[in-house]
Amino acid sequence: MKCIVVDDEMSARVIITKLCGSIPDLNLVEEFSNGIDAIKYLTKHKVDVIFLDIHMPNITGFDVIESLEHPPKIILTTSDSNFALDAFKYDCIIDYLVKPIELDRFRLSIDKLEKKYKSEHLKSSAARIEDIENENNLFVNVGRRLVKIRINDIDLIKSSGDYVIISCEKENYKVHSTLNNILNKLSSNLFLRVHRSYIINVNKIIDIEDNSLLIRKTVVPIGRTHRDELMKRLNLL
Repeated sequence: MKCIVVDDEMSARVIITKLCGSIPDLNLVEEFSNGIDAIKYLTKHKVDVIFLDIHMPNITGFDVIESLEHPPKIILTTSDSNFALDAFKYDCIIDYLVKPIELDRFRLSIDKLEKKYKSEHLKSSAARIEDIENENNLFVNVGRRLVKIRINDIDLIKSSGDYVIISCEKENYKVHSTLNNILNKLSSNLFLRVHRSYIINVNKIIDIEDNSLLIRKTVVPIGRTHRDELMKRLNLL
């Protein structure tokens, strides 16, 4: 993890530099004696954590945090324990270290930091998995129920007045909607409109003859205006 130290006391910067050197996962890339220079650096460089003093001339540690649109993780370092409650109003603050900082206490702080990163990574991964699952499914209103349909299971969709019939391998679903509305929710790589009344799953085509195609036992007409696009989508020899 890339980190920087921001502290107006040289002795404090030296100590934190040594402490960082004892943690293999920490890579100290810069140190600053004031908050203004740190802010300038952070506008151009990304770091994972800042070891940040609270009491500094001209601009405090809290001022530094407030100036950053997306602050990284912060571990506060200070000689004053009276700001602990104020510190944890900020979501980015991981820990509050009171000087002089001992190695064991420093390591506990890094453990908190690593656990926070792992927790956020797991949440992010779970969110990505959920997004993928949502992309692979379609929820439709059937009567008073919301029914989940696996998109890959859809063979074809047929317009029927104010409704559409979604045909799958094992079941059909009658839904109050339009073909255009359904098509906007489906992958353009997988589904194609081949007629004013039909959308098909291209992967489910069995054969094509003249102006019609076969999906399972259903013969689907191919509209004259849609035929060229269908031919472009097929892997022809």
